Amino acid sequence: MPDLMTALASLKTSEEATRFLRDLCTPAEIREFEGRWAAAQLLDKGDLSYRDIAAQIGTSTTTVTRVARFLNDEPHQGYRLVLERQKKSRRGI
Repeated sequence: MPDLMTALASLKTSEEATRFLRDLCTPAEIREFEGRWAAAQLLDKGDLSYRDIAAQIGTSTTTVTRVARFLNDEPHQGYRLVLERQKKSRRGI
């Protein structure tokens, strides 16, 4: 896995990331990643139920629950890291 993480970290633009992920993943896998990321963003806003989020992005409540667990309880905090960076970027910090 370290080689994959190094490869991901070497990508400099969203266009490069798109190209790499399209080669690496199936369209279904990319849609699943997109759904998880959308769920994380909606959960972070905090104004929708898990059921509403699942309906809005077309995923299961199980997926939303899993994302919520990783967002709030698990030690990795990868979702939180990127969410906070994007917030800072939008504020121009």
